Amino acid sequence: MIDDFAKQYLHNDLRQIREVLLWKLDGLSEYDVRRPLTASGTNLLGLVKHLSFGEARYFGEVFGRPFPEPLPRWDDPDPDGADMWATEHESREEVLGRYRRVAEHADATIDALAIDAPGHVPWWPRPDVKLFNILVHVLAETSRHAGHADILREQLDGSIGAWAAYAHLEPEPPTLATRRAMIERAARAAADAHG
Repeated sequence: MIDDFAKQYLHNDLRQIREVLLWKLDGLSEYDVRRPLTASGTNLLGLVKHLSFGEARYFGEVFGRPFPEPLPRWDDPDPDGADMWATEHESREEVLGRYRRVAEHADATIDALAIDAPGHVPWWPRPDVKLFNILVHVLAETSRHAGHADILREQLDGSIGAWAAYAHLEPEPPTLATRRAMIERAARAAADAHG
């Protein structure tokens, strides 16, 4: 009983965080979804591309259910971090479409297997896993990158929020500016007081 509950709970959270990630790209220009916003080049479309490859491998190869489209091998050398950005030849629709197809494939794997179904992750130090391990890992990884997407989107246009349905409840820009100024004053005061 608890196994079914755990699987359903984790799977629902994964579905929700996928939607949050995709929402962060809504309404942005082609340039803004691709532009590097950190020193390492992190960008919104690249996060989606990276997660699609990871999820395809984890819910595909790991359980003997390979994703049916070609993907770079997990052990291919990648000096340019090509899974973290989209070239000018990769359309937004292509990257987002692949992410949605990967999600469908992953969902089918999750639905078909028991939470304790065995898998094998050859790139992990302890490669023998269960579906539970992979669900937790992919949920954590997707949540981590959705957090990156939150910050990137805020840098681009000030848009904040974790759920599209509740975006209207987020504070208005003047309230946010007041909050930021208050935090800045506290940070400066602490720095002055503590050297």
